[in-house]
Amino acid sequence: MSAEPRGLARLDSEIVNAEYSAHHLQVLEGLEAVRKRPGMYIGSNGSPGLMHCLWEIIDNSVDEAVAGNGTKIDIILHADGSVEVHDRGRGIPVDVEPRTGLTGVEVVYTKLHAGGKFGGGSYAASGGLHGVGASVVNALSERLDVEVDRGGKTYAMSFHRGEPGIFTDTGEKRPDAPFTPFEDNSELRVIGKAPRGVTGTRVRYWADRQIFTKDAAFQLGELETRARQTAFLVPGLEIFVKDERAAGQVIPVPDSDGETTTVGPTETSYLYEGGISEFVDFLAIDPPVTDNWRIQGEGTFKETVPVLQADGHMVATEVERVCAVDIALRWGTGYDTKVRSFVNIISTPKGGTHQQGFEQELLKVLRSQVEQNARRLKVGNDKLEKDDVLAGLTAVLTVNVPEPQFEGQTKEVLGTPAVRQIVAQVIRKDLAQRFSSTKRDDKNQASQLLDKIVSEMKARVSARAHKETQRRKNALESSTLPTKLVDCRTNEVERSELFIVEGDSALGTAKNARNSEFQALLPIRGKILNVQKASVGDMLSNTECASIIQVIGAGSGRTFDIDAARYGKIILMSDADVDGAHIRTLLLTLFFRYMRPLIEHGRVFAAVPPLHRVIVMNPGSKPNETIYTYSEQEMHTLLAKLRKAGKRWHEPIQRYKGLGEMDAEQLANTTMDRSGRLLRRVRMEDAEAAGRVFELLMGNEVAPRREFIIDSSDRLSRESIDA
Repeated sequence: MSAEPRGLARLDSEIVNAEYSAHHLQVLEGLEAVRKRPGMYIGSNGSPGLMHCLWEIIDNSVDEAVAGNGTKIDIILHADGSVEVHDRGRGIPVDVEPRTGLTGVEVVYTKLHAGGKFGGGSYAASGGLHGVGASVVNALSERLDVEVDRGGKTYAMSFHRGEPGIFTDTGEKRPDAPFTPFEDNSELRVIGKAPRGVTGTRVRYWADRQIFTKDAAFQLGELETRARQTAFLVPGLEIFVKDERAAGQVIPVPDSDGETTTVGPTETSYLYEGGISEFVDFLAIDPPVTDNWRIQGEGTFKETVPVLQADGHMVATEVERVCAVDIALRWGTGYDTKVRSFVNIISTPKGGTHQQGFEQELLKVLRSQVEQNARRLKVGNDKLEKDDVLAGLTAVLTVNVPEPQFEGQTKEVLGTPAVRQIVAQVIRKDLAQRFSSTKRDDKNQASQLLDKIVSEMKARVSARAHKETQRRKNALESSTLPTKLVDCRTNEVERSELFIVEGDSALGTAKNARNSEFQALLPIRGKILNVQKASVGDMLSNTECASIIQVIGAGSGRTFDIDAARYGKIILMSDADVDGAHIRTLLLTLFFRYMRPLIEHGRVFAAVPPLHRVIVMNPGSKPNETIYTYSEQEMHTLLAKLRKAGKRWHEPIQRYKGLGEMDAEQLANTTMDRSGRLLRRVRMEDAEAAGRVFELLMGNEVAPRREFIIDSSDRLSRESIDA
C-alpha cells in the first residue's frame, strides 16, 4: 500500500468526511490545487516558501500605505509559531460581492485571482496583481484569523486550511482548537466596536506543518532586512517588527557566578523620510566619487489587455499606461556594484526590463561622454563595457507600473517590454543635462566619474592581456609559485585543500601532520596587511597578500575566476587565541574584498584547534585516554563529569597556546585529519551586512569602531574571543 505524499490531503478522502459539506467543495476547488502544488505558488515548502507567504500578507498592507491609507504596519512573530500583521489601511471590504454572494473578506481569502488590484479601480499601482497572495497563504495555513476594523465595527472570520468556520477556543488561540466549518452560509461575525475613524486589517496565521518542512522557520534577519528596505521605499511609513519567540528564556550571564538573565522580546522600528536617496546612502560604504544623484521621470505606453466587463465577459481592450521612474545612484571609489531594483515596492532581485533599460542606457551615455573626451582621457581605441560603468555604482531603481507583467508569482523578474525604453529615456534626459551643466560642482563630478570608469576600463584591458600571456600552470609545471608553498600531489581541485598556517613553527609540525596527497601548506608571517584600509596597489605589493592570491591562482577583484582556483578548500589555521583570531579576521578581510566568490561558494573554512588536552588515567593495564576540549566551559564540564565518575587525570592539564605546541600526531588527529577534525565554514548570507561589519571593524573610520567597542564591551564573553 503506497503512502500519500507528505502534507497533501486527498480530495476524495475529504469528500467522505461527514463534516465536509458541498458548500466548501466550491470554496476549496481552487485552493486544493495550491495545497497539492505549493511550490508553484511560493517557490518551496522550506523557510523561503514560509517567508514568501509572509511577504504576500505584508505586501497587501504596504500597497494600502502606498495608496495613502495608513502610516504604520506591525509585524509580530508570536512564541507559538504564528505571525501577525496589522495595518491601518481601509480594511478589507465586508459587504457582499454580488457575483459570488460572499463577503469581501471571504472572497479575498478563499478565491484565487480575486482582489482589488485588477483593472486599476482601487490601486493605481500595486505589488499584488495576480490576486492569489492572501488566498494562497490561507490555503497553506493550519489556521488563519482575520479581523477588519471598518465602519465603526470590528468584523472577524477564521479559516482552517482554507475552509471558513469557527474555532472553539477556551483561552489562548491555537491552531488545534476544535473547528466547526460553516454548513450552508458563511458568517462574517461582528465581534466589537471600532473607534470612530479607525480602520485597518489584522491577520494572524499558523503555517500548516503538513505542508512545510519541520525546519522551516521565519527568519528574523531576512524579515528585518525586508522591513528596512520597504521603509526606505515608502517614506513616512513606519514598520514595527517584534519577535516574541525567545521571550521568557533564562540564560546564564557570561563570566558570572551562577547569575542568569531572562530574555525579552526583540523590537525594532523602521521609519525613513529620505526615501531611496537615504537607501543609497545606507547601501554605499565606500568613499564617494559623485554625490547622490536623483533621477525622476515618467512615460506612457499602450498595451492590449483583457478587461472584465460589467456582464462578466473579458474583452481585449487597448489601454494607456503611465510608468513612473525614480532612481537614486552614486559612484564610489570601490569596484563592487550594488543595484537594487523594484516594481511597485516589490523587489526584483533578478532584474527585468527596467534594469535592462537602466544598465544599457547608462553604458550608452557614458560611452558617448568618454568618446567626446577621448583625448583628455587617453582611451585610444578601447571601448567601455558594462562592468566598467557599474564598478563602484550603488543604485536604487524603482518603477511604478499599473498591472506589470512578472515572470511567475514570486515576482523576481519584470517582463513588461515597454518599461525598458521608458527607463532609458529618463536616464538619457537627466544625464545629458548633468554632463552639459556649466556648474562647477557638476563639472567636477562628471570629470571624476569619467576618470574612474576609464581607469576601470584600462585595468580590465590590462588584466585581460596579462591573463592571455600568463596562463595558469599546474602545480608540477609552475616555477613561479612562492618557494614557501608546500604543495600537494593531486591535480584534482575538488579533493585538494590549502592550509594557510600562522608561523613557521606551526608549519614544521603541519608538514608531518598533513596528508601530502591532497593537503598543501602556505605559511604566513604574523598579521598580514589590513586590506580594508589599503589601496589595491598596496595590497598587491604586500608579500603575504600577493603570495596567497598567487597560490590560489584565480586572480583577484573583478577579474577573479573561481573556476581557475587551484584548491577545493581554503582552510585558515591560526592559533586559538586573540592574536590568532585577529589574523583570521585579516585573512577573511582579504578574501571578502578580493576573492569573495570563494566565500560565496562555501570554499573558505576556519580550522578549530583544541585548547586543552586532558589525559584520563585508567586503572590497571588499560591505556590512558586522551580527550581534547575546545573551550574553558567544555573543559570544566568534562572535569566535573570525570570527578563524578571517580576518574583521575594528569595534572597540570595542557593548555595549547599555539599550534606549534602540538606534535604532528596531535595536530593531525584534532585539526587536519578529515576523520576527526572540526571545520567551520565561513558563510556570507547577507553580503551587505558583512560589508558593513568589515568596514566598521577594519575600515579607515576610527570613531565608529571605538563606539562599537565601548558599547559592546559589556556583552562580550571571553569564550567568544577564541570561537
